[in-house]
Amino acid sequence: MFDSALNPKQRANDLTRLAKEDFDVLVIGGGINGVGVALDAVSRGLKVALVESSDFAAGTSSRSSKLIHGGLRYLEQYDFKLVREALHEREMMVATTAPHLVKPVSFLYPLQEKVKERTYVGAGLALYDALRGFKRTLPGHKHLSQKTVAEIAPSLRNDLITGAVRYFDAQVDDARHTMMIARTAKRHGAVIVTRANVESLIKKGKRVTGAVVRDLNSKKKFNVSTSTVIMCAGVWSDHLHKEFGITPGYEVKMSKGVHITLPGEAIRASEGIIIKTAVSVLFIIPWKGQWMIGTTDTEYLGDQGEPLADRSDVQYIIDQANRVLQPRINIDQVIGVFAGLRPLVANKKESDTTKLSREHTVDRPVPGFVSLAGGKYTTYRVMAEDAVDMATNDITKLVGDSTTEKLPIIGADGFWALEQQVDVIAAEYGLKSETVTHLLDRYGSEISEIMKLIQTDRKLAAPVIRELPYLKAELVYAVTHEGAMSIADVMERRTRIWFEASDYGLASVNSVADVIAPHLGWKAPQKRASIAEYKELVKRAKTSAASLHK
Repeated sequence: MFDSALNPKQRANDLTRLAKEDFDVLVIGGGINGVGVALDAVSRGLKVALVESSDFAAGTSSRSSKLIHGGLRYLEQYDFKLVREALHEREMMVATTAPHLVKPVSFLYPLQEKVKERTYVGAGLALYDALRGFKRTLPGHKHLSQKTVAEIAPSLRNDLITGAVRYFDAQVDDARHTMMIARTAKRHGAVIVTRANVESLIKKGKRVTGAVVRDLNSKKKFNVSTSTVIMCAGVWSDHLHKEFGITPGYEVKMSKGVHITLPGEAIRASEGIIIKTAVSVLFIIPWKGQWMIGTTDTEYLGDQGEPLADRSDVQYIIDQANRVLQPRINIDQVIGVFAGLRPLVANKKESDTTKLSREHTVDRPVPGFVSLAGGKYTTYRVMAEDAVDMATNDITKLVGDSTTEKLPIIGADGFWALEQQVDVIAAEYGLKSETVTHLLDRYGSEISEIMKLIQTDRKLAAPVIRELPYLKAELVYAVTHEGAMSIADVMERRTRIWFEASDYGLASVNSVADVIAPHLGWKAPQKRASIAEYKELVKRAKTSAASLHK
């Protein structure tokens, strides 16, 4: 069994291995698809390396709706295969592979007409349930009366809503889930390096045989030898295809999805709410005592690296939610805003993003090079399996079938037993039961590592920010085991302080730097630089957000 820790020492060791060893698979990209491919390949016994130019889930994979779901909207597009596939993956994650991270969440589908709409929606949700098959972890849908709906969600307009249908999906911290899959790949032997950029491909004739990689920290370049490259670049796919001189069989169109967060008291409801809009659906999602509302679906032609929301995005979300809410929510209540880009596979530039299929594409335009694009977060494992299957055409050794359907990610083993011992653990370590639950839902059986840190230094049991549940021990663990290399990594992705704190966490940025600096080997200049980098990110976000309150 290999060590799963991701940290500066591990990174240095893996950089050396990248430059010296030969690999079966080199994965480009550390989003959900990239880490999924790395885990699928390494668990088949292949020698795997993964390089990511920024941080795990730095792009789309940290900016989703945080839902693991079948996609009700795809039923209306008659995309039954995608829905069935996604529902199967959802059940598997909740029950087996990631129960500590993927949690059931219930939604109300409000009805405004007593007979016709209830029949139509009920039939759709019955099909949604049926497509799951016989292994069902989550409850089926249920019809609710107007009176029951008023008790569950007093904020739903009683003058408009005649009842609802309740159904279940699942919820996940996407950035955390992505990082944990990367750690699982590392545990099984993958070489993993972030802050490293593939500058070009090495070819022998038409065949790709490796890549030129630059370490973005030291600026040094070196060659990586591999039987095949699998590119999982999301919205950067077209750019990298062009940079590598490869003509793919598809192109990627970007669609911007915006979400806002509101305080818990802004909406009185104990369950989530989904409403149909003219172009898509809107989710009102319970999120750690707050509300997350989204999303938009608009064509995006700007900078892939830093998509930002504007006033029209936020106003659209608020206007759509206010169709069913009373009292109405307003822009002044918004705590945080984040925008992500969906990489949608398109054949024509003029395609309407709301009509593009979420099915994925696996492409092998030249020997030794495979690219993966499209799809949805929920089906990452299936996409990874398909990509590795395609890549085996260029690997001379015998490669078995995928094993990830039955492979729990780090923290899943023993989680169910620990969940029954929350009060015991809390008493043993002098913590509140809700704090232990918070830690279990983030680390699963790895909670013991957090407890060791707290036992060593009791000050690490203190919260980072009073109104949020994160502990200082989690900051330490983020850089010693989870690959965080900057304050931005910690605030945006290892925790979600970026959009959960009303000030982006600026008030705590110096104390966060104090906690992580010794573990990253930072001297005063590196510490100041990381603080300045995060403040600059916040400044740009605030400049965009300033227009919200005009």
